[in-house]
Amino acid sequence: MSTDPQVGPRADAEQRRGLVRRALRRLASSNAELQDEDRQRVVREAGAMPISTCGDRQLVDLCGDVATVTINPHGGKPALEVELRDGSGSVTLVWLGRRKIPGIEPGRNIRVAGRLSCSANGHRVLFNPRYELL
Repeated sequence: MSTDPQVGPRADAEQRRGLVRRALRRLASSNAELQDEDRQRVVREAGAMPISTCGDRQLVDLCGDVATVTINPHGGKPALEVELRDGSGSVTLVWLGRRKIPGIEPGRNIRVAGRLSCSANGHRVLFNPRYELL
């Protein structure tokens, strides 16, 4: 334990500077940047992986917000496609043979797990992932 009387006030002043710095940064940021920061905070708190750090054929555990939900046929069969965003990037989730999954809708926060596929242009896809509605 330190007996230096300046440790307490110095730490308080540093904490105030940090609060002011964060407040100024939030004032200067766009709404999209602030939403991305909030999504990334949720990912960290959930213990999930940021999408931007995931590579091809990697087993992933992701968490984020559903941005879009569409039905696209693959080989004449229905396929539910969902765009998941976590503030660092996005991934397309594809459930083959499904037209709808109750609870999966735009704005919903979900957690998914599976093996990631990346195309040559960097587009990330996760086929038939396990999911949890949050």
